[in-house]
Amino acid sequence: VPPCMDIYVWVRTSGRPAVLSRFIDRYVDATQPGDPRFQAFRRTFVAQTPAAGDADALAELRRDAEAVNALSLYLHAKTHYEASITVTEEGDLVLGLGLDDPDNHPETQREASELLASMMDEFQASSGIGGVELPPPQSTTEWREDGLVMLRVGKI
Repeated sequence: VPPCMDIYVWVRTSGRPAVLSRFIDRYVDATQPGDPRFQAFRRTFVAQTPAAGDADALAELRRDAEAVNALSLYLHAKTHYEASITVTEEGDLVLGLGLDDPDNHPETQREASELLASMMDEFQASSGIGGVELPPPQSTTEWREDGLVMLRVGKI
């Protein structure tokens, strides 16, 4: 897998179904989402009408066995390298897009900065981060870590 510049925006929970619907419509290839749990996620968090078995399917998306709410869903994007949706431990959202960067090109960081600013505005995000092969933060504690973060704007 080539290196990827990942960018994420932190969105507070108010209006979560509408925010998720807009993100999915705009950025996710819903016809070929890439993860079989996408429909369970949509029913649970967008339509808010989970089906039997959806909670178990979504539990598989937890990175940490101790997590109560946190989960990340990695999806195929319409026009970017990848898309991701994370529900944080606090119940907020972290929306992510990945930019393919096999040659570590300086232009990619500029493009990431512009996309980050655009997404922050589009989703009224309070903060944004970016970095190469940066996993989506699943809590405020993870969001504040600087290890792989190359771009940071705003604060939670």
